[in-house]
Amino acid sequence: MTAKLPPTASVARPIGDTKLFAPAADRNKDALCDLLRTHAPRNGSALEIASGTGQHVIAFAHALPDLSWHPTDPDPARRASIDAYVAETGLANIAPAQDLDATAEGWHETVPEQDLIFLANLLHLISAPAAECLISQAAYALVPGGTLILYGPFIRDGQLTSAGDIKFDAELRAANPDLGYKDTADVARWLSDAMLSPIDLIPMPANNLAFISRKP
Repeated sequence: MTAKLPPTASVARPIGDTKLFAPAADRNKDALCDLLRTHAPRNGSALEIASGTGQHVIAFAHALPDLSWHPTDPDPARRASIDAYVAETGLANIAPAQDLDATAEGWHETVPEQDLIFLANLLHLISAPAAECLISQAAYALVPGGTLILYGPFIRDGQLTSAGDIKFDAELRAANPDLGYKDTADVARWLSDAMLSPIDLIPMPANNLAFISRKP
């Protein structure tokens, strides 16, 4: 999942020996908890892809205590941060952070089937083939009736809809032409190709969107 990114895409800063803090994760965690309360299963196993600092999964585990949360990240520094947050809170419904590159073929075979798979703010930081692979692998990793939620910024039917999105997308593509915002039409097609349905698109704060899909 490693890629060359502009400086604005790397905003987590250290707080203490191992914990990292991302202001964006702190800002959007409440809205994401509300989203999950509405659209996530009430119980079962939940896999978070690219968990980052750990701020999100702590909030999610508080908001949905009957789900067993499994944070993952390919970056060892971020896995250490996740585990530090978990140790500090003492939450029993979060497993130790695991190494997972969700853009790799076959990763679904390395995890148990999940009732929920959640991903925030990654698709614009990987290539289109990697994003399509991630979605198809996630579909395999879900139980029948399981839910996949994808959150982040997107191109909306060919259009970027804010000055901030236009600027950030241009920065990403200048740093690495394989990166950049994904179009909602492409994401909807990738979800459909992975046999995930129905597909709902939920407006979120700060001009973000959330795709909600389920495995039949």
